[in-house]
Amino acid sequence: MKKHALRILQNLDLIIAGIALTVLIFITFFGVIMRYFVAKPFVWQEELQIICFVWITFMAAGAAFRTGSHVAIDIVVDLFPKKIQKIVDVLIYLTVVLVLLYLIVQSGVYIVQLHDSNRITSILHIPYPLIYSAVPVGCVLMIINCGIQSWKFLKQPVQEREEEAK
Repeated sequence: MKKHALRILQNLDLIIAGIALTVLIFITFFGVIMRYFVAKPFVWQEELQIICFVWITFMAAGAAFRTGSHVAIDIVVDLFPKKIQKIVDVLIYLTVVLVLLYLIVQSGVYIVQLHDSNRITSILHIPYPLIYSAVPVGCVLMIINCGIQSWKFLKQPVQEREEEAK
């Protein structure tokens, strides 16, 4: 039971992104049917689609860090000696973390502004702070996943990394 709960927590970002993607696909599909075949479009469809896009983007980005799926151009780094490659990897990690921390702070300021102004969506009346809270949540998950992946990479012996590259 503990392992199952831990597995769910480890994949929470993928679960949330998957649910949001499923909702997005169904709403879009049924929206097309309602608009073109029944002539009664969902007026709230666009609001829900935007919410799903925001949550998919930031939840899946955290998962991409965990799986190492982000785009990387290693051709220049691979030309360096192995010790320099580790230093470059640490610098890249620190840069990513600093950018994500900056994004957390700025999105927090924005969410507070939205909260203070009581902004809600016009049709569904969903508070904007709830929608855009995906940004800091996703950034925290990205930092955690990036740290875990960087730690695993730096602990890995050089020979294993060379074999993986082949």
